Amino acid sequence: MPGLVDALVIVAVVVLVVVRQFRASRIGTDRRWWLVPAVLAVMALRDPHMVDARHHAASIALLAAELVTGLAIGAGWAWITRIWAEPDGAVWCRSTKASGAVWGVGVGLRVGLFALGATLGIHQDSSALLLALAATLLVRSGILAWRAHCLHPAAVSATAYGDRMSPPAWKERV
Repeated sequence: MPGLVDALVIVAVVVLVVVRQFRASRIGTDRRWWLVPAVLAVMALRDPHMVDARHHAASIALLAAELVTGLAIGAGWAWITRIWAEPDGAVWCRSTKASGAVWGVGVGLRVGLFALGATLGIHQDSSALLLALAATLLVRSGILAWRAHCLHPAAVSATAYGDRMSPPAWKERV
C-alpha cells in the first residue's frame, strides 16, 4: 500500500508543479521554500525497502544516479526560469518553454535508470523517485530563492544631496 500512496503523491506533486510552473508566481524569499521538499523526503525515507537487499551496491549506485539526476534537473529548471522584479520590489518567476525540455530530459533519464535497474534485476521502489523529486524541488526552490534575493533592491534609508541629479554630460574635446 505505501507504494500506491507514494505513486499517487508523486503524480499529484508533478501535476501541481507542472501546471503552476507556466503561470507567473510571486517568489517570497522569507517563505519556507524547503518545506514541501522536506515533507517529500521524509515520506521517501520512511520506506525501509528503498535499497534492494540482494543487490545492495548496485541499488545504492542506482539511487545515487537518481538523486544526481534529480539535482541536475532541479538546477537546470531553476536557471532557465524567467525571473523579474516589479517596481514595488516583488519578485516573480515563470518557467519558459525550455522547462518542458528539461522535464522531458528528466523523465527520459529516469525511465532509462528504471530500465537499467530492471535489466539488472534490482527491485526499485517508488520511494527513490519520491526522494529524487524532493531533491529536484529543493534545488529549484533554493536557487530561485537565492536569485530572488539577489534581485531585491537595497533599501535606502535616506536620500543624500544630489541623489536625483543626472550626471554631467560627457564633453568631447576638439
